[in-house]
Amino acid sequence: VGILRLCVYAAITAESHGVVTAETIQKAFRQTEEGFTTLVSELWGSRPNMATVGTCCLVGVIYQQTLFIASLGDSRVVLGKKVGNTGGMAAMQLSTEHNANIEATRHELKELHPNDPQIVVLKHGVWRVKGIIQVSRSIGDLYMKHAQYNREPINAKFRLPEPMNMPLLSANPTIISHPLHPSDSFLIFASDGLWEHLSNEKAVDIVHSHPCAMRDNR
Repeated sequence: VGILRLCVYAAITAESHGVVTAETIQKAFRQTEEGFTTLVSELWGSRPNMATVGTCCLVGVIYQQTLFIASLGDSRVVLGKKVGNTGGMAAMQLSTEHNANIEATRHELKELHPNDPQIVVLKHGVWRVKGIIQVSRSIGDLYMKHAQYNREPINAKFRLPEPMNMPLLSANPTIISHPLHPSDSFLIFASDGLWEHLSNEKAVDIVHSHPCAMRDNR
């Protein structure tokens, strides 16, 4: 995340004269992926399992009263939004998740790989890309993107039984823009470890009900 923050800053300052756009953020993700790919290539002889390292990524940037959210993988950002003058708070999900357990993700994968009936496999009750990994987009995980890294000496559990003809995962984020409104109160950025246990509404209710704790821990 720290590296991506630097890439966002570099992309903004180098070419866009301080202007933040979806294209600027897209470029930052691309530069981060390219940088990690270079690292994996350099370490392949000594640390080949770096090719199996990857991460989800969730980025928020505010520019001129517009919030940009970029997401890869299955982390999620939820907005807590005041409901009129009622004192209530509504939960608004702002990110898109890329997890094979989500039907839309499976549909996307099948469209991208129409000749591969095993692109998503139900294994132990969980849908996974090629039966290996749940997320369909990430930074890293090069063993699922480049054939030269899906071979010995990486661990056998990561190796595919057939040749890889095209990347199975993507590092292309979903990006949305949200014009900020006075009723927008707070944002929750969290990984699937939280969302597996809490609904959007419950998480927003917890934060809304503990404003002092939220302020003291920012």
